[in-house]
Amino acid sequence: MKNKIILGAAFTLTTLALLSSCSNIPKNAKAIEKFDAERYLGTWYEIARFDYKFEKDLDNVTAQYSFKENGEIKVLNSGYNTKTKEWKSATGSAKFRKDKTTAALKVSFFKPFYAGYNVIAIDKDYKYALVAGQNLKYLWLLSREKTIPENIKEEYLKTAQSIGYDTSKLIWVNQDRSNPFIHGK
Repeated sequence: MKNKIILGAAFTLTTLALLSSCSNIPKNAKAIEKFDAERYLGTWYEIARFDYKFEKDLDNVTAQYSFKENGEIKVLNSGYNTKTKEWKSATGSAKFRKDKTTAALKVSFFKPFYAGYNVIAIDKDYKYALVAGQNLKYLWLLSREKTIPENIKEEYLKTAQSIGYDTSKLIWVNQDRSNPFIHGK
């Protein structure tokens, strides 16, 4: 009986890991090619996102990316919880799913489980980015600044809509506080 329980748990974990790695990008989305990971590193401000449990009640959200010695990318997400009035952070790791010139990554904050992270639009100066998760439940609009120009915002919203995202569900993130997790602050 004990072996059946262990085998069942192992099967469940394996199935979850396989399912989470199968759908790493929405059907109609395409990750940027000729991606320069070095230029993507640094701090990004979250301008808009779909609501989900890991960012529930967070404003002033940032993501900071840096290379780790093993070639993976360190991910430090942080934000201010408007309910508890506290800053929260989570550190994760990202790996390229293909080569380092395709912006198709998988990110984990809870190893061994990974989720898709795909840069599907970015400007030539790497100041604004549109990121798709593994399915149509995850979308982020990012900027190197606390705001984004209206024309870029509209272009990225159209891109997201063409993929199948319901952009009316986006949460527009306040960026009105100084984040203590940003390096150099």
